[in-house]
Amino acid sequence: MADFIQALDPSKLVLVETVLSFLTSAFHAPVYNLPIFLFGLHVQESSDAIQSLRAFTFIAGGSIIYDIIWMARNHQNWFLRLLTIVIQILKVPTVLAFAAALRRRGGQFTGISFSGNDVGGATVWSMPGGFTSAGREGYQAVDDTADVPTPKHSVPPAPAPQNPQPTPGAYQSV
Repeated sequence: MADFIQALDPSKLVLVETVLSFLTSAFHAPVYNLPIFLFGLHVQESSDAIQSLRAFTFIAGGSIIYDIIWMARNHQNWFLRLLTIVIQILKVPTVLAFAAALRRRGGQFTGISFSGNDVGGATVWSMPGGFTSAGREGYQAVDDTADVPTPKHSVPPAPAPQNPQPTPGAYQSV
């Protein structure tokens, strides 16, 4: 089964589903399929879009459930229903092929945790100026301790007056 999934071409699968969704979009059919597959066409062409690839895989997999609900609630003629069922059947190998492509590109579905702000994926952005633990562009990271030399000739601060005169109109403590 794994060899079969590896042999699938995600670009051809999503292209066929896009064409079928386009053909059914003029009639009483699920309106969400065409945008999903257009997004899939865009994602499969990007070699570095791991987050988008993961999002498309989840959305396409979730839309299988929407297809079942949509077909149970709406009535179509037999030809459109057949095309909708074909699209739904093709979604399963598409999701599996995109999941395999995600693993080949270095992405994964494991490690998702919603405790705190940790989503468990790769960092999408970094703070400018190297405010990360790894440091960047020669800047010191925030969590590193600085070796700042103390000046040898420092001037002590001027002593504060013992009994300063209050400014007229200002509050005074008793």
